[in-house]
Amino acid sequence: MHEYLRAVGFSELKDREELNHLLDLVEESYQSERTSGNWNGIDFSERKKEFAPGMGIILRGEYDGQGNYRREYYFPYFHGKQEKFYENVTVERHAEKESYAGVCDDLSLGVSIIFYVQNVADFLNERRLNQLSSCTVTLKFSGLSTNGKILLPVIKSMSEEENAETVLQRTKLIQAAREGDEEAIENLTLEDMDIYSMISRRISQEDIFSIVSTYFMPYGVECDHYNVLGEILECELVENSLTKEKIYVLTIESHDLVFEVCINQKDLLGEPQVGRRFKGVMWLQGEIIFHV
Repeated sequence: MHEYLRAVGFSELKDREELNHLLDLVEESYQSERTSGNWNGIDFSERKKEFAPGMGIILRGEYDGQGNYRREYYFPYFHGKQEKFYENVTVERHAEKESYAGVCDDLSLGVSIIFYVQNVADFLNERRLNQLSSCTVTLKFSGLSTNGKILLPVIKSMSEEENAETVLQRTKLIQAAREGDEEAIENLTLEDMDIYSMISRRISQEDIFSIVSTYFMPYGVECDHYNVLGEILECELVENSLTKEKIYVLTIESHDLVFEVCINQKDLLGEPQVGRRFKGVMWLQGEIIFHV
């Protein structure tokens, strides 16, 4: 049973029989379907059923020679709304099944982001037409979480304009460093040393979460799982239409990256409000929007 089913409101599934009943419902009463030919020429299909606004279950499978649908696997999904433009996004197939991981460089974070691709059928169609190896696209990131808590906000030491300018300058330095600029590399090294020195000085008297306001870092051995801390920009409580479970949809800003996270009300410790912070582990998904 998929660990993140509870994030979209299915926390009470008890056994394989109940799960199969749910998947049969999705297969028979799906709301949309996308198809494409996959790498071995068989018709690949994604069937989607929504159980709350922007979230639900996707079935992936194939059509045989007689036109019969055979489901292969499923996963819970949550569609984000925040769009961001990226260059040189790479998409690679997983070894064991027809699922894909995407990789993009985010200079505001200073790291590569790895995510689970939601719309594989669209990617397969685009690849078949244009022979993609890497592409320039718009991405909509979203996170599913089963473990989170709410932290109080911190007093900001600079205005939003000053913070945006700082992020922009660091992004330019990272870009220059990647192109081999030795001065940029030296400036980034000195900046990191100053930050380390400041944290070492303050950590003996302050809580770490009063010093570090946000972070976005890999978690565990799965490449598309992240431990995040970010400020809540928007908060909404929605309901799963089948189970009636409540789900929080939080719009988070972490290191200038804005995205949505969904989490079951049962799994969130604290009361989310705009201005407070969300801390938790999430499975990062991404919807790829290709530019024609």
